Amino acid sequence: MRLLIRQVTAIPLDGENALLPDVDIAVEDGKIAAIGAVPPDFGPERTVDGRELVAVPAFFNAHTHAAMTLERGWAEDLPFDRWLNEKIWVAESALEEEDVYWGAALACCEMVRCGIVGFADHYFWMHQVARAAAEAGMKAHLAWCQFGIGAEHEVGGAVLEDTVAFIREWHGAADGRIRCALGPHSPYMCPPDFLRRVVQEAGKLGVGIHLHLSESEEQVLNSLHAHGRTPVAHLAHLGVLDHPTLAAHCIAVSDEDLDILAEKGVWVAHTPKTYMKLAMGMAPLDRFLAAGVRVALGTDGPASNNDLNMLEVMRITGLVHKNRVGDPAAFPHDLILRLATSAAAQALGFAGSGVLAPGAPADIVLLDTRGVHWAPRHDLAAHLVYASHPADVRYVFCDGRPLLWDGELVTLDEERIRYEAERRAFRMVGAPMRPVREYRG
Repeated sequence: MRLLIRQVTAIPLDGENALLPDVDIAVEDGKIAAIGAVPPDFGPERTVDGRELVAVPAFFNAHTHAAMTLERGWAEDLPFDRWLNEKIWVAESALEEEDVYWGAALACCEMVRCGIVGFADHYFWMHQVARAAAEAGMKAHLAWCQFGIGAEHEVGGAVLEDTVAFIREWHGAADGRIRCALGPHSPYMCPPDFLRRVVQEAGKLGVGIHLHLSESEEQVLNSLHAHGRTPVAHLAHLGVLDHPTLAAHCIAVSDEDLDILAEKGVWVAHTPKTYMKLAMGMAPLDRFLAAGVRVALGTDGPASNNDLNMLEVMRITGLVHKNRVGDPAAFPHDLILRLATSAAAQALGFAGSGVLAPGAPADIVLLDTRGVHWAPRHDLAAHLVYASHPADVRYVFCDGRPLLWDGELVTLDEERIRYEAERRAFRMVGAPMRPVREYRG
């Protein structure tokens, strides 16, 4: 589709231009054809009036559990161990395969409305998440979560061979919008022998690994006792980090751990809202960046932070870490924007996204700046991080395809999805439930 966005203010995040006022953006064949001066012979099929709008690269969510929309509000005001053992892993004993599709579809509706076009998901029955993402027109990095402690402890009884089959079917599907990874839950849940098998399969398949890592001091102490190494060093010893790795959280890490993460090129998904809500402590973003560790922002799942709002995640990131280090000049807003756009896109394997520049994928969000909370419009990039709301998002394009057009979802039946997801969520928590595994740090 040929698309023309006329007279828009652009925040390109291209490293050269802080702001491009009153420009045209031409889109053709899924890419940005021109920004600024558009060729006079460019004939658009659709046109957007960009006056009063701001254009930014679309957001990518570096770590979530999309179908956990079904458990939103179900496990409140509990510490992490009880949150898992008494609520989440109990409710998931009643999870059915089709539930995952509708829960993920609900998440896709929410993410698109927040300007997210790509997400890294770590959950169960991932072919259903792939189906939802493909239908939504989104990009996704999908990892089937497994524990490696016996089929009876896996949701749906899926074993590693099921993950391999999923990857062979879906990696590169949906015109390259779907990418896959192996998804061991964590070094605290997965036995070393299982992690070694994951490493072998990653090598055979040529894919990366997405897992949870070093979420607490308790996990570090338990790893030192069991393996004689920190969780990060344990994974490095097993060869996990020799493959492209997306590691969620890394809240409790030593300087030596940071050196390993930087050397191995690991992407750390930083999800500060969950850390605050579950009182887990705060991952040291300043130390990550100082050590050269690659970082991308994520929402985590809506069961632990209640929504999938990347605008809020950016705001929390800036506020929390400025206060942590006692420096209001730290973590400037352009850095925070990059962690949610180009960095997160790279973490998911979509390296060309995250900028507004000729030749880049046309992953674009247009926000309405007419709300009173945008006035006066001294610094639109700062307002985007610290003042914007999902209701400001008016248009969302993924590879030039509209997912949201003037506030209306284009690819998803929001009413049907909301109905099915809520019906299934109430069935899950109303069914006789049992714990399917136990958190043991």
